[in-house]
Amino acid sequence: MNQLPSEHEVTAKSKQIYGEIHQAFGMVPNFFKAQAAVSADWLELNWQRAKRIMLTPSALDRKTKELIALTVSLVNRCQYCSLAHEAAALMAGATEQEINETKQVVELFASFNVIADSLRVPCDFTPEMVRKTS
Repeated sequence: MNQLPSEHEVTAKSKQIYGEIHQAFGMVPNFFKAQAAVSADWLELNWQRAKRIMLTPSALDRKTKELIALTVSLVNRCQYCSLAHEAAALMAGATEQEINETKQVVELFASFNVIADSLRVPCDFTPEMVRKTS
């Protein structure tokens, strides 16, 4: 994508969504600008999803959600997302040690997953087993 639309270059619908995003983050991330360049409806859909999952209070606090988002972004090798969610995790109260430990867990289980799958290890520890004993 060569050019990301500014607030003055988008539809009225996108402009209204940009306002909500700016209120939530203090800026409009390029991720959302890129979607606005394609479709205001797409921007709206993904902003609604992001608000519901990441910004609405729930069982997981914001820091935990951002550390999970960082994990997924690292696994998917999305540089933009990894950098953005590391920054968001820091803003949500994560420490450098928590960020580094998250990266260590990602690396450990990326390799463990390959080992388990390549050796076709039968699973002997499942959620159902734990639920039965609870």
